[in-house]
Amino acid sequence: MEEVIKVATLENEIEAKLLASLLKERGIPHFIGTYHDAVYNGIFQTQRGWGFVNAPMSYKNEILEIISDIREL
Repeated sequence: MEEVIKVATLENEIEAKLLASLLKERGIPHFIGTYHDAVYNGIFQTQRGWGFVNAPMSYKNEILEIISDIREL
């Protein structure tokens, strides 16, 4: 089984949802998580970003290109 890595930090929920949709459409395995913690009322999101995307290492460059395209919109 291929190693899963943190590919990128995501800026907001909209970016995360759009990325998830595009990755699903292309059949790219991934996991999108958030840094929000109800106990701390989301304080870590201001320090770390909204969340992150994890995926197999072989998809890293493709995912980074997709994120770059999203951020150019």
